[in-house]
Amino acid sequence: MKNRYPRIIFFAALMAAATFSASAGAWTITDASGRKIEIADVSQIVTVGGAVTEIVYALGFGDRVVAADITSSYPGEVKGKPSVGYMRALSPEGVLALAPRIVLAIEGSGPPDAIEVLSRASVPLVIVPEGHDEGSVLKKIRFIAQALGVPGKGEAIAKQVAEDFAALSIMRAKIGARRSAVFVLAVGNGTPTVAGDRTSADGVFELAGVDNAIKGMNGFKPATPEATLAAAPQAVITMVERNHGLGPDVIFALPAFAGTPAAREKRLVSIPSYFLTFGPRTAHAAQKLAASIYPELSLPQLPPRPWTEAETAAKR
Repeated sequence: MKNRYPRIIFFAALMAAATFSASAGAWTITDASGRKIEIADVSQIVTVGGAVTEIVYALGFGDRVVAADITSSYPGEVKGKPSVGYMRALSPEGVLALAPRIVLAIEGSGPPDAIEVLSRASVPLVIVPEGHDEGSVLKKIRFIAQALGVPGKGEAIAKQVAEDFAALSIMRAKIGARRSAVFVLAVGNGTPTVAGDRTSADGVFELAGVDNAIKGMNGFKPATPEATLAAAPQAVITMVERNHGLGPDVIFALPAFAGTPAAREKRLVSIPSYFLTFGPRTAHAAQKLAASIYPELSLPQLPPRPWTEAETAAKR
């Protein structure tokens, strides 16, 4: 394979000091790519993926994070760490230059050739399994805890998060007739890009007791006015970070949404990006979305957790 990173040999040599042999203090984990990886040193961590970073901090390893990707924005102190860029556009050279002892990257990080180079470096690259449901969140927590050598702590956090999901399930049972919604990732030239099946938006909709109006389509794709009018969404969901000032008057004037039940009710909800990361705050995110879609039900809030306290403090 042609080496697209000519200076990687230098940085691989630079990181040779991080190479370790099997010892009593090392442990082995099989990551999402199916590779068996030996881990012996977690003193300096690079995290890739918002959920990965949140879980690492929740486990008490925040002071060991030396860098994170730009999708990692919580807790707030991670914003002061060096950045390795976007999770799908990683540079092996840039990652290794930060002298990590372990790299934890969410499944789907890339590009593929960068992941291949990193997987061959002396520093363990651990691919964390992705998923968009309750079980996937718990699996991520337990997996990262095992990778960091603290499975007991991971189990304790997973237990509390599972309790949050159980409370969410009881709350969801109070919803009678479910409303439908469409998630808008972006609007370009008047055409919205919306979320179909097998997306993070579809997953959080399900947890919140909301039907995804866009069915029969996988992933994020541009929507035609005919398709959205036929789907008849009762709410439109946008992301705060990508809203760009698109309020109800703008959104519901688009041909794709004018004439929909959502437009008639002016029901537009903007959510933070972490609603789609499926980290330890997912149950809380789903509760907030449900409360926005079904305000008449006065759904109760979930109890605060240590990993949600930074969010609460930021709003004070």
